[in-house]
Amino acid sequence: MIEMKVNGLAIDSASKMPVVILTDSEEKYYLPIWIGVYEADAILIALEDIPTPRPMPHELISNIFNTLNIRVDRIVITEIKDNTFFARIYLVKDDKEYEIDSRPSDAIAIALRTDAPIFVTEKIITEATVSDREKCKKEIEEFKEFLKTAKPSDFL
Repeated sequence: MIEMKVNGLAIDSASKMPVVILTDSEEKYYLPIWIGVYEADAILIALEDIPTPRPMPHELISNIFNTLNIRVDRIVITEIKDNTFFARIYLVKDDKEYEIDSRPSDAIAIALRTDAPIFVTEKIITEATVSDREKCKKEIEEFKEFLKTAKPSDFL
């Protein structure tokens, strides 16, 4: 497995759907994962540390974990089937580990709120990463510009 971090969010120019981009520490690999609008919003709130008046779902989950002394040990993007990514959240409670199935976007949103590391399997690295650093950076900048004027109807 390779540890990765969230490099940013972008908009796919063809589908107009948000994409979260993960990268390794050396920025050798870029992993784009297409996600929903609400999930992109949850990730952006965590990345930008934007305060919300009431806990959003991923914040609520994080608060529950903290209250119950459950630690998010790591999340792992495990596989891709029919262009759909799968992830697992690994929780630890009283020295016992629990493995929970998750959508990658939800797992990433939770990892960002709990400072849990994000890992990607070697198989995903081989099958789904791209190495065009400039294209990824350009898409992230385009997404930031898009967000400045975006309306909910832009995602329909």
